[in-house]
Amino acid sequence: EEQLVESGGGLVQAGGSLRLSCAASGFTFDDYAIGWFRQAPGKEREGISCISSSAGATYYADSVKGRFTISSDNAKNTVYLQMNSLKPEDTAVYFCAADDEYWGLRVDEYDYWGQGTQVTVSS
Repeated sequence: EEQLVESGGGLVQAGGSLRLSCAASGFTFDDYAIGWFRQAPGKEREGISCISSSAGATYYADSVKGRFTISSDNAKNTVYLQMNSLKPEDTAVYFCAADDEYWGLRVDEYDYWGQGTQVTVSS
């Protein structure tokens, strides 16, 4: 019943931009923290950004700070990740996840996950 669907991935050149969307359904969006994570081939999944609307808090991993911006539209049950100044090392499958508690970027603590969307950044 609880579902998250990512969209907006694709192929871009280094220095370009993408905006990812995470649409949630089946739960009260306002009460959940939403995180963005990514996983490159052969590497562990890492947290890159999260948002808690109730707490008015956002957090970014150092690797994306200043380049990525997370935002939410609670009326649409959607969280966005605006990605600017993309680098080849940003290439990964990007996932959004939700939990009814705020866990920051702790991957193993999130209960609900989307299917992922591929982001590829060429040199």
